[in-house]
Amino acid sequence: MSEHKLGLDYAIEQDQNDILKSYRNLFHIPKDAQENELIYMTGNSLGLQPKQTKNYINQELEDWANLGVEGHTEAKNPWLPYHEFLTKNMAEIVGAKPIEVVVMNTLTANLHFMMVSFYQPTKTRYKILIESDAFPSDKYAVESQLRHHGFDDKEGLILWKPREHEELLRYEDLEQILKTQGDEIALIMIGGVNYYTGQYFDLKRITQLGHQYGCKVGFDCAHGAGNVKLNLHDSGADFAVWCTYKYLNSGPGSLAGCFVHERHAHRKDLNRFTGWWSHNKQTRFNMRHEFDQLPGAEGWQLSNPPILSMAAIKASLDIFNQAGIENLIEKSKKLTSYFEFLLKQLGEDVIRIITPSNPQERGCQLSIQVKNADKNLHDKLTKAGVISDWREPDVIRCAPVPLYNSFEDVYRLVEKIRLSLALSKGEGTNRNENKPEH
Repeated sequence: MSEHKLGLDYAIEQDQNDILKSYRNLFHIPKDAQENELIYMTGNSLGLQPKQTKNYINQELEDWANLGVEGHTEAKNPWLPYHEFLTKNMAEIVGAKPIEVVVMNTLTANLHFMMVSFYQPTKTRYKILIESDAFPSDKYAVESQLRHHGFDDKEGLILWKPREHEELLRYEDLEQILKTQGDEIALIMIGGVNYYTGQYFDLKRITQLGHQYGCKVGFDCAHGAGNVKLNLHDSGADFAVWCTYKYLNSGPGSLAGCFVHERHAHRKDLNRFTGWWSHNKQTRFNMRHEFDQLPGAEGWQLSNPPILSMAAIKASLDIFNQAGIENLIEKSKKLTSYFEFLLKQLGEDVIRIITPSNPQERGCQLSIQVKNADKNLHDKLTKAGVISDWREPDVIRCAPVPLYNSFEDVYRLVEKIRLSLALSKGEGTNRNENKPEH
């Protein structure tokens, strides 16, 4: 974009003016053998660890050691209502009301629990629509639901595909699918931000379109939560699920989040799997009561949650609350547009950005398509101290995360890409990558 400038001096100036610059110091940045910080650009796969996470977890370990079972009520952060400590901040991040959000289970487990309630096929309306390049676990999950209900998992799956020689999906094509097959589709389940291209979909538009044809609509927001303004309540979606270990920095395999729109909050007629944690809190431990369903998203819980995982989530959400999701989104757009600006200086004859250029249609991830790719460039970047993702067949995914990535990170990343491309072409270079360009 034209407002950006070349050169390291510009990147340093942007960092100096960044109101969120101090938040980088709250995270552990991985280092190489010489103790140099690596350029970490994979918050879209696993977010970095907040330095305060250890203290949050240690607090629960100490309370467990000192209190035993009494920690459920007497711990500094009592364990019985612990998930409630996360609700308000998580709802703020995903644009929902507290009654619509709960932290529970893991991502694909939550997706299945949601489909128990919102995928209710009939003989004539049973198909599931997903994007053709959905995250594999989403595809596996919906295929297994089709089989579980006695349908053919290939015939019952409808794929929203990009057009030939294109990577991004078009809403006109989705509209056409629904126009011709809408009365056969029971569920639309789309990844809110596509993991491969980084395309952020218009959740409200998709929901309204699906509901127009009588379909239930849900989203996997694993690559959206903490990255884009999801506005889940306003989208009108029936449900959404997301993990917390990517942009939400809660640690590998940590608990996931779940959204159920408030119009379903008091619906006891919805089919669901239940357990004692979805039962009335006042009588939960009186083991003689019949099941009394909790209202809202809490009513989809099954078991008491793992507190140590929730403590890690709390450590990160407290940082998000301090920084403010609006501030983070604003910085994210600046960082990503700067990244795009620098990449375009390299020339589209070598690499191409397949993520949408419109800031409203993407988060901080840019997917870089490498011409004649054989993973060689990615390997060179890794050796040069860059942590990024390779996705077959020809894409490197990089995500400058606003909480801990800097403009200087982005500048140095692109310089390393430039140098690696030159080496790939067999060109020698004596260029000092730290030298400012003007």
